[in-house]
Parts: sequence; structure tokens; C-alpha cells
Amino acid sequence: MSAEPSVVNTPAPAAMNTTLAAPAPAPRKAPKTASLIADDITIEGNIIGDGELHVDGVIRGDVRVPRLSVGETGHIEGSVQAEAVETRGRIVGAIVAKQVKLMGTCYVDGDITHEQLTMETGAFFQGRSLKFQRQPAPAAAPAPAVTPVAAAPSLVPAAAAPAQSAPTLAQQAASAVTPVNGSAPGLAAH
Repeated sequence: MSAEPSVVNTPAPAAMNTTLAAPAPAPRKAPKTASLIADDITIEGNIIGDGELHVDGVIRGDVRVPRLSVGETGHIEGSVQAEAVETRGRIVGAIVAKQVKLMGTCYVDGDITHEQLTMETGAFFQGRSLKFQRQPAPAAAPAPAVTPVAAAPSLVPAAAAPAQSAPTLAQQAASAVTPVNGSAPGLAAH
């Protein structure tokens, strides 16, 4: 007889099996190469894409991409919508982007709606610079009761009120002045 205890190998139930398979490595995406419109290319029409676009040529149409860079020879005649725009060239049209960089050699003629705008010395920009308006968070507390305008006294500015509804300041002042002879205005003296 041996002094060693016997070991019985029993398979573990599937629910109790704690051996985990190593997770498969996530496939690595190769960095996207920016699409290039070379300086000898002219495109007539809109461009929409999910990648970066670099323009050295001419686009006559609207451009909607996540990232746009316009080289010194690049020219866009149309609106631009992107997350980030950097231009050294020419854009004639509105730009809507979170980040806009106008480099020293650029010419931009159109409104720019942005969160962040950077301009180098020498950049030409003609148009309006409009900051994105963030939507306010909805209020959790109920709004206080509002008195209707008809019941509220003199909530309308004097310039907007009808002429007969409210006396002018001159009329109010005249009615408050007591004449020197002691009689009240509008009353006949005895």
C-alpha cells in the first residue's frame, strides 16, 4: 500500500470553467492618407467624404469633410463644412468648422462660423466671424409663473407703446405741477 492519497481527475462543469481565452487583438487600422487634389486638377461639383482632404487644385462646389487643408495654390469656390480647416490658399464662401486656421498667405472671402479661429499676420479675411452658440442645458427646476403682458403695468417701452395708452413724461410732469396761483390744473379759478 502506498502512503500517497489518490487523486481523481474530474472535469469541471462548463459554468465553473475559469480558463479564459486571450482576447483577439483589435485589428489596427492603418492611418488614413489624406486625399489630394493636385494643382493641375479642377473639380466642378460638391465633395463629401469621411477622410482628410488636401487641396492644391480648384474646387467649384461645396466641400464637407472632417479635416480640410488648402495649399497655397488651392482654390475653393463654395461653402466649406469640417471639424478643422487650415488654409494657405483661397476660399470664396462660408466656412463652418470647430477649428479654423488662416495662414499668412490665405485669402478668405466669406463668413466663418467657428469655436476657435486663428489668423496669422498677412492673412486676408473679408466676412463675419461668428462664434458657435452652445445650447444651454435644459433647466430642471420649473420656470416661475409669468404675468401676462396685458395685466402687467408699463412693460412696453414708451417708444413701442401706442400714443394714447400712456402719458408722456412731459404730460406726467405737467399734471404734477401745482400752478403758482394755487389752483389745480383743469379747475376754473373762482
